[in-house]
Order: sequence, then C-alpha cells, then structure tokens
Amino acid sequence: MGGRAKLFSVRAPGYDHFERLYVRRGFVRIAGVDEAGRGPLAGPVVAAAVVLDPASPIAGLADSKRLSEKVREALYSSIKKRASWSVGVVGPRDIERINILRASLEAMRKAVIGLPLPPDCVLIDGRDEIGVSVFQEAIVRGDARSASIGAASIMAKVTRDRMMRALHRKWPQYNFAKHKGYPTAEHRAALSRYGPCPAHRRTFNGVLP
Repeated sequence: MGGRAKLFSVRAPGYDHFERLYVRRGFVRIAGVDEAGRGPLAGPVVAAAVVLDPASPIAGLADSKRLSEKVREALYSSIKKRASWSVGVVGPRDIERINILRASLEAMRKAVIGLPLPPDCVLIDGRDEIGVSVFQEAIVRGDARSASIGAASIMAKVTRDRMMRALHRKWPQYNFAKHKGYPTAEHRAALSRYGPCPAHRRTFNGVLP
C-alpha cells in the first residue's frame, strides 16, 4: 500500500531535530519508520514509512501511544493527504515462522520499499536497522523524538487497529475490536474458552493450552 503528498513536524520544539539534521547533511527524502503490533497474541505486525515536507507542516504529530483514537484518526487522514507514505504488513503465519523481531523488521522494509519515491535516509524507531540499501539511523524511542517516525507510528497504529476491527467482524467472540489482540484478561479468557482462531500467533505464550 502507498500514497504520496506532503508534511512535516510540530509537536514541540525540537521534534523535527533529526529531520533538520539530515537535511543539513544533504539528504533530501528522509523517511521515518515505525511499527505497531509486536506485543499482541493475534493479528499482523504493521509498519509505516512516512516522508515529511518542511514546507507543509501538520500540527499535533506525536508518538501514537500518547494520542487518543480520535486524534490519531484525524492525523492519519492528514498524513495520507499531505505526506509520501507506505505501509508494510506481515501476518501471523510469517510471524510464527521467522519470529516477531524479524517480522517487524520485514514489515518496516516492505514499508520503505513501497514508498512512491525511494528515500535517501531512513530513521527507524528502535535499535535495529532494516534491509534496505540507503543510509539508516536507528533511534531509541524515535516515535517521541522524530516527527517523521511519529507520523509513521500514527499510520501504523491506525492501519493495524482497522485491520483488527475487521478481524473482530470475522471472529467476534474474541472482541479484537476492543483489545486489538493484546493479552488482556478478557482476551486470555476468550482463548481459554474458544481456543485460537487463524488470526492468532500460535508460537506466542498463552495462545495454545
């Protein structure tokens, strides 16, 4: 999935520090990358890549975990219209096969290579680089420190939440729409009662008896 348009920062002073730093170093298309869904017992892991445009700022960007669902949805719509973006998805069977860390990095790689124009610099939330042949920097807590990573965290979170609501319609007994597959007490109780469905990650602790 992918799209294009324009955007840049502005959560707080310095939130676009990394973007400005690499612009000064001569990079032109700086992509922020983040994922959503490493911790759940069900559903895919979803990553997004977003390239921001300093000429077209969007107020309110932040780490998606700090935003309400309503605010995330509004920012998601703005990013889709005004940024260059792409989403990468890795499903439960592949997560089981290659493990969740490698699946998360693969989702990020898919997101980056899906951008309408290839970036020349990639800022990644976390500690690990991904399998793309451009300059990369892994930034711990990057979603709270980089505007483009924050935008990517919003895209990934909203996309995954929508996918989990679709899975809820297919298997309503687990109430995926509420907990999004995370290991809540309600989710664990449903697993005990019904067992796993095809959306579950069977290699995760607590999914199988």
